[in-house]
Amino acid sequence: MPDDSAPPRLTRDDFKSDQAVRWCPGCGDYAILAQVQRTMPDLHIPRENIVFISGIGCSSRFPYYMNTYGFHTIHGRAPTFGTGLKMSRPDLSVWLVTGDGDGLSIGGNHFIHVLRRNIDLQILLFNNRIYGLTKGQASPTSELGKITKSSPFGTVDQPFRPLSVALGTGGTFVARSIDREPAHLASLLKRSAAHKGTAFLEIFQNCNIFNDGAFADLTDRKRKADTVLKLEHGKPLLFGKNKEKGIRFNGFTPEVVEVERVGLDAIAVHDEQGDIGYHFALAQLAPPHFPTPIGVIRAVEKPCADKLLNDQLEEATRKLGPGDLHSLLHSGVTWTVK
Repeated sequence: MPDDSAPPRLTRDDFKSDQAVRWCPGCGDYAILAQVQRTMPDLHIPRENIVFISGIGCSSRFPYYMNTYGFHTIHGRAPTFGTGLKMSRPDLSVWLVTGDGDGLSIGGNHFIHVLRRNIDLQILLFNNRIYGLTKGQASPTSELGKITKSSPFGTVDQPFRPLSVALGTGGTFVARSIDREPAHLASLLKRSAAHKGTAFLEIFQNCNIFNDGAFADLTDRKRKADTVLKLEHGKPLLFGKNKEKGIRFNGFTPEVVEVERVGLDAIAVHDEQGDIGYHFALAQLAPPHFPTPIGVIRAVEKPCADKLLNDQLEEATRKLGPGDLHSLLHSGVTWTVK
């Protein structure tokens, strides 16, 4: 007999809001939104316990399109709002949606500290290597020499590598996916949701208006087998149409080798819980000499600051009793101004 008391099974449609989606036709954000909406029912979390928080940018329209609670906040400050919310309501599932400009430029300081503290929330960073909302200026992840409206002769700044930044903070869950890899993206969204601590997921996202084709080498069906390295815990780092190529380490230096020549035992085996130096080396792999890794780079367990703080408050309350604001304001040395 079916359990009539059980809550009804939610679907993707339950997570669609009544707001018209206002992104440019063909934008990669649509694919990401679809996967998030499809994944949410599988988490079995009531909608009223889910919150999406964003800053400013194309990606930051996201909370309007989710039929959950949400905040569209100020530029780069989504981690601040998310930290405060999770500290005060640890029972909620908190998701931050940001972009390479919002999250790594004006919001860079907030980004590194939410990861450093390991607040128990999820960060989705849409990386299109351009400022889309303000019409095509170079962003912190734009390639060196990129010609844009703000760099007509090419950028002279070295780009941020978001995965490396996240690892540098001591991030406990660091991963990457692509807007045009729906099944892969869905699996990493679920992994992110299950992680206890800050889960950082960079998503390569095509801006077909201002930076079209930025990730074409990774999404083209004829080329992606040779340009993408899909990471799986406990499995060798293989790529190529027939998995004929792999990554081995010569000391600390990665190198691409032919499996037939060196043997499968020479190929490095991916370890999500391994040494952070290895994770840094993976995060640095990039064209033209290496394939681009996607998947979970690092997944480890560490204490979460939100839990530690709430444990402190409970212990202080147990020892000292509940707080009294009136007594606090009238304690110590006081004086009256006439």
